[in-house]
Amino acid sequence: MTAFSPARQLAFSALCAVEAGAYADAALDRALSQSQKQSQKQFKRRAPKNKKQASEKKAPSPAEAASSATAEHASAGHAPTGNLSIELSPADRRLATELLYGCIRRQRTLDALIDQFAKKPASQQPPKLRLLLHLGLYQMRYLDHIPNSAAVDTTVELAKSQGLSGLSGFVNGVLRQYGRQAEKLDEAGELLKLPENVVERIGVLHSYPDWLVELWRSQLPLEELEAIARWFNQSPTIDLRINPLVSNPDDVETALKAADLKVTRLPNLPQGLRLSGAVGSVKELPGFEDGHWMVQDSSAQLVGHLLDPQPGETVIDACAAPGGKTAHIAELMENRGVIWACDRTASRLRKLKQNAKRLGLKNIRIHEGDSTDQAQFVKRADRVLLDVPCSGLGTLHRHADARWRQNPEAIAGLAELQKKLLAQGATWVKSGGVLVYATCTLHPLENERVVEAFLQANSNWKIEAPRAESPAHAYVTEQGWCKVWPHRSEQDGFFMVRLKRCA
Repeated sequence: MTAFSPARQLAFSALCAVEAGAYADAALDRALSQSQKQSQKQFKRRAPKNKKQASEKKAPSPAEAASSATAEHASAGHAPTGNLSIELSPADRRLATELLYGCIRRQRTLDALIDQFAKKPASQQPPKLRLLLHLGLYQMRYLDHIPNSAAVDTTVELAKSQGLSGLSGFVNGVLRQYGRQAEKLDEAGELLKLPENVVERIGVLHSYPDWLVELWRSQLPLEELEAIARWFNQSPTIDLRINPLVSNPDDVETALKAADLKVTRLPNLPQGLRLSGAVGSVKELPGFEDGHWMVQDSSAQLVGHLLDPQPGETVIDACAAPGGKTAHIAELMENRGVIWACDRTASRLRKLKQNAKRLGLKNIRIHEGDSTDQAQFVKRADRVLLDVPCSGLGTLHRHADARWRQNPEAIAGLAELQKKLLAQGATWVKSGGVLVYATCTLHPLENERVVEAFLQANSNWKIEAPRAESPAHAYVTEQGWCKVWPHRSEQDGFFMVRLKRCA
């Protein structure tokens, strides 16, 4: 009898939540939290009721509890139908995370496999059955460390636990048919039947909507389409920005390597380090509690350097929360001057306050409000940062469901908001001052077109390209703005431009 798999049960539960409309990150956090709460309740029920019992019977370890729960469910012949009641091991948490995000990223490819190997297309399958097939096929196609037999057997048992015993034979048949045909292919072979059209082929093979592949095709050479599609399907690395007010890259790198972490320097970024491989809880890493560093992708670090704030200035961060760029500005200003951190969401501003306190930053002032209408800031700032809300198409590897949530209509609406924010933020800048407009998207409608429209309407503004010594200079285009293509430089996709008010 196949043992109950808590990681797969949790991943399936989170996938069902995403199918019902939840965001992937929130669904995973909720599933992990429920698992932990159920585990705690189970141990409380098993706890001895008096001191004599306590002295005679010690509490079971998580491993013993897992073994006991597995045995119970195996004897019953199925996995649990409700919430998990055991504490997940670190390995189970990693597997559950990989299965959830992987199945969401590869949704179109997995649907194409169902279309090919089942009698009915994926769109006509019952939602739970479709997600179960996603789980099994994902493991068989993408996870080399999991034997096909284990992927098949655990998926069949999971189907039974979800009240789909009558369809467990169908699940078994589809997965085993895929496995048999996959074994006949050589290493370079492709089992999936692909369209001839290049956009559709890349969309099916790498799992993206056609409109997104068309967007890349309009900006990149044809030979780079495959590269960017592959890049956004990889797991993200973790970049750190060292806080120069309390530490330095050498000391942080030494401490992290002493904790058996793989650490590399980020080129062109004086305070940047990158962590690769298994990291664990970020909050438990050396230096976190002491404010020696903050997690921030290398592309996001470029924005602060492009703004180039100086000690003693007045700076406004118009869309500040959760505060990564605000904190970087404060560090570059050496805790001197004033930074107004604006955002319309109180809960996100609380996160900013927590980060500022941990990092020892004292020149940040919080302002809750809508940055499309803040007349009190007119001509008060030496520099303004507008890191505007955007589609996030440069960070698809970090947000597994973003490729399916965004669409051209929603992006057109975002572009209108971005134009309003830029028009308002420009009024806050003193004559001779600087504004940096930045996004983490690669869509021209949110980037180049917004800036071009603004410059056409405001002749007293001009693009100011980054100086040669700026870390952002490596990404400057002939137009003067900076665009970071992730597959070329191994970092998040970003757009940023430095604008100067001439009068």
